[in-house]
Amino acid sequence: MPRAISSVDMIERLVAFDTTSRDSNLALIDFARTYLEDHGIKSTLVFDAERRKANLFATIGPEDRGGIMLSGHSDVVPVDGQDWASNPFRLEARDDRLYGRGTSDMKSFIAVALAAVPDFIAAASRTPVHIALTYDEEVGCIGVRGLIQRLKDAPVRPALCIIGEPTLMQPVVSHKGKRSLRCRVHGLESHSALSHLGVNAIEFGADIVAHIRRMANRKRTEGPYDPGFTPPYTTIHTGTIAGGTALNIVPRDCRFDFEIRHLPGDDPDAMLDELRAQAKALVPEMRALSGDTGIELDEFNAIPALSTAEDSEVVRLAQSLSGANSVGKVSFGTEGGLYQQAGIPTVICGPGSIEQAHRPNEWIALDQVRQCEAFVHRLIDRLRRTDA
Repeated sequence: MPRAISSVDMIERLVAFDTTSRDSNLALIDFARTYLEDHGIKSTLVFDAERRKANLFATIGPEDRGGIMLSGHSDVVPVDGQDWASNPFRLEARDDRLYGRGTSDMKSFIAVALAAVPDFIAAASRTPVHIALTYDEEVGCIGVRGLIQRLKDAPVRPALCIIGEPTLMQPVVSHKGKRSLRCRVHGLESHSALSHLGVNAIEFGADIVAHIRRMANRKRTEGPYDPGFTPPYTTIHTGTIAGGTALNIVPRDCRFDFEIRHLPGDDPDAMLDELRAQAKALVPEMRALSGDTGIELDEFNAIPALSTAEDSEVVRLAQSLSGANSVGKVSFGTEGGLYQQAGIPTVICGPGSIEQAHRPNEWIALDQVRQCEAFVHRLIDRLRRTDA
């Protein structure tokens, strides 16, 4: 049998792979596949169109029944411009913490699951455990969509899913949805001294940005509200904007990106309809000077909200394994809403805190790793009792 690898050693190995979303994750996936093969476990890879990235899906135990899926994304956010005290891709232990990119979000959960593979093999004789590693979660939950399509076409799909995003090992049953949109404003250039002959794309774009801000203020002051979230209302904001070429030229183009992070049950389509109506109302004034002007609103990514019933089997399982008596909700998005849409009941529960994620000197407390190990060992014990 292959030599056992501790969770911390596995975290060290995974952190050493630079899996920033803009780059390939195949080195990490190849490592995980080889590790599983060494334990007699086959993996299925689902590649992106360029075959630069892949999801990994592996089943431990019988393949003819649902079982429990442990899912995590392999990619991490960039370290560019961040002031790190150590090499972000070399694990460093200090003061009962492990430092490195991905320690909190979310390679520690993946590492604990992989380190437990020999025990899963011994325990999962009747109820399977599935390992799912995905790519490009950090840039819109892109990779998991291909894996979900593969699971939809499979004769049997996982019955339950636990995603190990950082929640301080507290079960999370709900997160906000996210809609990402781009607005392009096409105006008409002129000399700025003759601005009455031009259509200022930036100024018309600013009208829409101002309306987005008014909508955001309305959500903050009028709701709807859900006190389980922080903040307890839907948020809308403009994140990037660009346009124009020179101060003495009336700008022809303006482009900005904005997002809606909506509560489960708060309809984002109604918000988009309002914005499209606002844009449509501006166009006649623009086209009074040129018929080639206009405004386009395009959605480039959507992540559905997650809302899992607190009395569902997957929530009861996560509470039993974590020892938690309550559940939480989070404002950040995960792959959970997509799994739920595919008919796989999902809960979020993993080690570390989102407050440490994406920051320089990202870290996870060793105690969180131990709590995650205890969570997994309880799952193994449960499998042994179930399969006995």
